[in-house]
Order: sequence, then C-alpha cells, then structure tokens
Amino acid sequence: MRTRRGRPGFSHLLTPGTIGPITLPNRVIMPAMDMNVCHDGVVTDDDIEHYAARAAGGTGMVITSASAVAFPVGATSLKEPGLSDDRFIPGLRALADAVHRAGSLLCVQATHHGKVARVDTLQGRPLLVPSAPEGALDLSSLQDNTPDELAQMGAVTAGRTPTYREATEEDLSWLVEQFAQAARRVMVAGADAMEIHCAHGYILGGFLSRADNRRTDRWGGSLENRARLACDVIAAVRREVGDRLAVIVRVAGEEYGEEAALTRQEAVAAAQLFEAAGADAIHVTGWGRNPFRDFLKGPLPNEVGAYRDNARAMKAAVSIPVIAVGRVLPEVGEEMIAAGEADFVAMGRQLLADPELVDKLRAGRRESVRPCINCYVCVERNFWDDTPVCAVNPALGDEQAAVLLPVPSPRHVVVVGGGPAGMETARVARERGHRVTLVEAGDRLGGSAWFSQLTTPANGPLLAWQQHELERLGVVVLLGRRATAESLLALRPSTVVLATGATRGRPAVPGADLPHVQTGDTLRALLTGTSSPSADREAWRSGRTLRWLARAGRLTGATKRPELLRRATATFLPVGKNVVVIGGSLVGLELAEFFAERGKSVTVLEEGAQLGLPMALPRRWYAVRRAADHGVRLERRAVPEEITATSVVYRDAEGRRSTVAADLVVVASEVSSGAPLAKELADRGVAVEVVGDAGEVGYIQGAVHSAWQVARSL
Repeated sequence: MRTRRGRPGFSHLLTPGTIGPITLPNRVIMPAMDMNVCHDGVVTDDDIEHYAARAAGGTGMVITSASAVAFPVGATSLKEPGLSDDRFIPGLRALADAVHRAGSLLCVQATHHGKVARVDTLQGRPLLVPSAPEGALDLSSLQDNTPDELAQMGAVTAGRTPTYREATEEDLSWLVEQFAQAARRVMVAGADAMEIHCAHGYILGGFLSRADNRRTDRWGGSLENRARLACDVIAAVRREVGDRLAVIVRVAGEEYGEEAALTRQEAVAAAQLFEAAGADAIHVTGWGRNPFRDFLKGPLPNEVGAYRDNARAMKAAVSIPVIAVGRVLPEVGEEMIAAGEADFVAMGRQLLADPELVDKLRAGRRESVRPCINCYVCVERNFWDDTPVCAVNPALGDEQAAVLLPVPSPRHVVVVGGGPAGMETARVARERGHRVTLVEAGDRLGGSAWFSQLTTPANGPLLAWQQHELERLGVVVLLGRRATAESLLALRPSTVVLATGATRGRPAVPGADLPHVQTGDTLRALLTGTSSPSADREAWRSGRTLRWLARAGRLTGATKRPELLRRATATFLPVGKNVVVIGGSLVGLELAEFFAERGKSVTVLEEGAQLGLPMALPRRWYAVRRAADHGVRLERRAVPEEITATSVVYRDAEGRRSTVAADLVVVASEVSSGAPLAKELADRGVAVEVVGDAGEVGYIQGAVHSAWQVARSL
C-alpha cells in the first residue's frame, strides 16, 4: 500500500492490536536483546533509559532482556535481570513506570537458560538439561578469533568446563514453581505481559527439541511429552496471574544445523498445545543450534523476513495472535500483517539503530529512519558478557547523549569528504545549528562505502539515509571539488573537519606496480567510474578492456546505480579467470566473495593468523565460511614475496614457497590513516578536526562514532 505521495504507507503496522487482556497502540514490538547492564540481577537506570527511549519513540511494547526465573541459578549472566526474589521488584516497577509514562507497554521475558547457563558453570553448578549432551560443537570458526577475544569469552566462566545434570521430577516441579513466582513478581511490578522463553536451547526449548531431549519417561518421546514442561509452566503462570498479564510464549518456528532439530511441523503442533495451556500469543523465532556456525540463521538471521514462512504456518494453526521476528523491515511487517501472516512484528536491531522508528513512520518520515546495516557489532559483545554497541547509533547505551543540544553561537563548519564519517559530521553539526558545507572530490557521496555496497548491500540504506538527512537539513554539498588549503580558506570556515578516508597502498614486494595489480582505490575508480588523479593514473595501466568497461559505465550511468552495477558485473567482468586478493580482512573477504560469485577462481592471502578482522562476530565466522563455500582458497599466515605477470609467489604457513596463478591482483591490505591537509591548515591558523579512517582505520563503526563525537563537541 502506498500513500498519495508515493511513499510506503504503514496503516496496518500502526493500528492498535490486542494480546489477551492488553491493547498495544501499534503492531511494533521490541524483542528481547541482552543489554548486560543490570547489577546482580537488579534493573539499573541504564536499563530504564534504554527501554524508555524505545517506548518514547512510539514502540507498541518493549520486551526486556532474558530474565532468569531462578537467578543466579540458570542465568547466563550476572548482568541480566533476576526474577527469583522480591528484591528485584522495585527495579522492575521503576522500569514499568518509565515505559508507561512514555506511552508504551512492558513485557518481561522469563527463562531458565539450561545448557547455556554460564553462571552455573562459573559458580560450580552442573547445567540443568533434559538429557546429557552428546557429541561436540564444531568450533573450527574460532580459529579466526583473536587471542584477546578467546580470553574474553573464556573469562565469562573463568575457563571452567561445564558439567550437566539431567532434570529429575523434583527439579521440574521446582522449575514450574520458579516460573509461577517470577510471574507473580512481574505482575506486582506493574508490567503488562510476561514472555515465556521456549527456544534457543534454553531449558523449555531443550525439552521441546528431539536434538536435546532423548528421555524415555513422560517428559520425552512424543511431541506431547516434550512440550509437557512448557505447557505446565504456561498453565502455572496463568493460574498465578489470571487475566492481569498477557502470557506470551516464544518458540522457534524451526531449528537449524543438526539432525533431530525442531521442525516447522513440530513447532506448529507445539504452539497449538501452548494455546490450549493458556498462552495469549505465540512469538515465532528461529535458532541455529551451533552459534559458531549457524548464528546467522538464528536467532539473528542475515536474511530479511527470515521466519516469514514459519510465522505464516503458525498463524494458520492457532487462533491467538502471532508475533513475527527475524529481520522484519517496516515494509515487510506491513505486508505480513496486511496479508494475515502475523498480527504483530518484532523489530530488534532496527530499534537499537533508531529508537524513534515508529514515530517517524507515523509522521510519514520513512526516509529519516536510521537503518540497521546488519553488521552484528551489537551482538558481538554478548559473547563475552559485555554491553552492546551499535555501529550506526553511537548513543546506544547512553540515551541521554542522543539529545543534540543546540549551539549558542552557530559557526561555519566545513567538512572535507563525503563518506560515512563526513556525512555524519555534517548531519550532527547541522542538527545542532551550525552552518555546514561538505566538500567532496568525487561525483557522488558515500566514499569507499559507496563501493562497499556492491559486496555488502546492507551498507546502501545507511548512505541513502545520510544523504537524505543532509538534504532535509539543508547542508550545502559541493561535489567534484578537490580540497586544497586555499580552496578551503576561501570558504571562510570556523572549523574544518577532515573526513578524507584512508590511503590504500601496495605491498613492498617485486611486481607490486605491474598493470594487473589494483588497490582498493583503483579498483573502485574502475568499477564505479569515479575519478581522482592518482586513481586515474593507476587505472589507465589496468588494461584496455577494463578501461572500456569503466568508460561505458560512465556513459550509461550504470556506475552510479549499485544494483545495476552489481548485475552488470555479474554478467560481464573482464578481469581474467584467476584473482588473488592480498589481505583477508573485512574488505578482503568481501572482495573475494564478490569475484567468486562472478565465476572467478579466487585466492586470499592473509599474513595474519585470523581472517575477517575487524568484522564483528558472528558475521566474521559466516563470512569466512561463505567464502569457502564459494570455492575461495583461504591462506592464513601467507606472506607475499613477489608478483609476476601471471602469478603471486608467497611463503605459506609452513614456511614453504608457493605460487598461485593471478590474472588480477587486488591489494586489500596496506591500509593506513592520514590527513595531509591537517598540518597545512593548522599552520595557517585554522581549527582542524580529523574523523573516520583519516584519523584511525575503523570502517563504518569507527567513521560514524568518531564523527559523532567530534560533531557533538563543535
């Protein structure tokens, strides 16, 4: 459905909806995402500010982090909310009051983490499970973790090895009572709903799945037996709270990655049993059973609308509302609700990126919604029990800092560079009231990130959002202007902010200057038709066919349209069969996949021990595995020694001299920061700041965060 202006309408998404005894002002729910800011299970002001900000932004209902019903027993973190004692009620009440004042509803997610209850391992207790685990997880992805990352992950349990205890009848009776008493506390605290977590390998989901539950007693075997524990919990909670709380059950519509994993058919049948037991709604998630291999299948999928089919199947089988999750963008959520595939949609990472998402949709400002770029920076820190950050929203975890105070005396801020750092600097400075001019040498905004959307399409919406905000705010943008000290002084700036990006060089080996060797800059210039003196000189040496491709792209305009350029290069990319990428970092892996998808034989040579740095976990694990699945040859501890007209000679991890064929060599290493204009301007009395990769190579997260910090201080 579209409005008269041609913009997407969200009439279904924004209409009120009912779950049991409660009515939500709209159909957008914030699902549980661990913030790890509680203190010994007690909700803190940081927690309250986080949820209240999303509530104030129009979200229909917010769901807390997973909260331990028997805290600290069965908890995965001492920083998660506890529900096991009345001492937790005041913090929960303060949270409920803040959310209500902001116009939203509060749901508390309740669980016992079962086999992933890291606090039990830390404190010397065996993990409570339906059956003792068999086999071992595939941990091969961990080879691309740094020693520091591995140490942080191990520190969560002090390096202790987990032990297991199969639940007895007494354990299960105790567990049901713990859930019931937790529900009483949630009700007393003034919350509106409680979500019972029956997924993601936690205790109730473990009993439900044949992969975890091999029991032969009344708690195992048939689906009815495996669902019995969850049904008993639901019934006990319902008896405790009556109709004073909505009771929601979260279940995986499907599990991925192992034999005997929960199937869609089983999940649907279980949901019917949950409804009969007293559930008011079903929240359909998904779970990749090995987090080191399958995390991007669930619980945080890489695919847009990943669980749409599962939600549709669930909706057809139950009469209570269904909540869909799984990278549900607003347009997808509107479609699902309009089509009767779900009643509500949960948007998690999108609400981390922009707490005001719902209010902006309601105001017809879809283009002003800051997008999640699906980079998994937010989730990475949960692997070592730390507070998440957001690559595109620096105020996550410090909600008061999101308020941009107007400057008492506006000045003229000149920003040099139109990549993510430059655009973020210009946006924030202008929001605060400064007059802002952005100077960009190229013919478009986006910088190296514009090129990155060819390999990482999720970066594109961020650039579109930034450009839209600059237009909305009235930032003056000067394209095709190569900045010099003189040209900048002519603009009479109060402050110059340099966001000119990193420099990309060549390895110090024989043959690095051969015509078929491209740096990131020269390759970008060729494929996008952009121009710079150095890139032009380098690109001209690259060969007649590739130069012709670049010229044709400029004439047709294809090089300014990423999707068209992506399709065109998939059909015709005349660079020879064999491609060697020197450098297996974030950029190197993305380029390797780009060429492999276009039928090239690709080898990645990485001098270090890990691939994919500084890509966030678990995206790094996924990217390495995906490259391998595309047939990319991945060489760690590989040191290039010579480039010839047809090959690259390198020293491998065993110290042997090896050779790999190369029609094209792409240098994705040799990246360094630098802002040559800074000293020249400072020497002439100009106030100068440096942000983004020009100051320190940090890619999109570093660009946005450094720019935000500087622009807030101008």
